[in-house]
Amino acid sequence: MSEMKVPNSFNKLTLVIPVIVFILVALFLFNPFFIINAGERGVILTFGKPGDETVSEGLHFKIPLVQTVVKMDVKVQKSQTDADSASKDLQDIHSIIAVNYHIVPEKANVIYKTIGLGFKDKIIDPAVQEVVKAVTAKYTAVELITLREKVRNDIKTMLRDRLAQYNITVDDFSIINFKFSQQFTQAIEQKQTAEQLALKAQRDLDRIKIEAEQKITQARAEAESLRIQKENVSPLLVELRKIEANLKAIEKWDGVMPKVTGGALPFIDVEKLK
Repeated sequence: MSEMKVPNSFNKLTLVIPVIVFILVALFLFNPFFIINAGERGVILTFGKPGDETVSEGLHFKIPLVQTVVKMDVKVQKSQTDADSASKDLQDIHSIIAVNYHIVPEKANVIYKTIGLGFKDKIIDPAVQEVVKAVTAKYTAVELITLREKVRNDIKTMLRDRLAQYNITVDDFSIINFKFSQQFTQAIEQKQTAEQLALKAQRDLDRIKIEAEQKITQARAEAESLRIQKENVSPLLVELRKIEANLKAIEKWDGVMPKVTGGALPFIDVEKLK
C-alpha cells in the first residue's frame, strides 16, 4: 500500500498552533501591558532604574522581565502632623496641622528618583514642624490666639514655598488645634474671669450712678414744685381752703346735734358761706 500524503496546510496548522499557544502563555505569564488609571501617573523602571518620562493615564506597553511600573497617586491627599513649638514669650505650644496636597503629575518620575514613595514622612512632616516653629516664634502666645488667621496664612505661605522645591503642591492648610501649657491656659481663664468681674462691677457702678442721678433729679423736681406752691400761697387761698373744709364738714353733718360733746362745736361763719 502506498503511504497517504498529509496536506501541506495541515502541516502548517500543526506548527502554528503551538506558536500561538506559546505566545498566549507568554502574554499571560509576563503581561507586557499595563494600565494607568485616572488620578495616577506611572514610572517605568528598566532593571530598577527610573525612566526620564512620566507615564500618563491609559494603556501602555512594557518589556517583560526587563521593565516594571510604579504607580503614583497624583490626587489631592491629606496629611496630619503633630508639631511642638514655642511662642515669642516662650510659651510651649502643641498643635495639630492638616495639609491637603498633591504631587505635580509631570514630576512624578523626579519625585520617585529623589524621594521615593515615602515623601510624607521624609518631606511633608519635617517641613510642617519646621515651618510651625519658625512662624510661632514671631508671635506671643496671646497673639497666636487673637491673630490666628494671620498665623495660619503665614504658615501656609511658608510651607507652600518649602514643598514646591520638592514638586509638591499645597492645596489647603488648617490648624486643627492650638494647645498651650496647662499653666498658661489657667492664667488665660483667670484673666477672662477677672475681666468679666471687672465688667460686671463697672456695669453695677454705672447703674448705681444712673439711679442716684435719677433720685437727685426727682428730689430737685419735688423741691421746685414745693417752692412754686409756697410762692403761690396767699391769704385768699388760705381762706378758700378753710371754706372748702367747712363745706366738706357740712356735707358730712346729719343735722343732729351731738348729745355729748368733748369740746366746743366748730364755728361756721354763715355770712362767709353766703
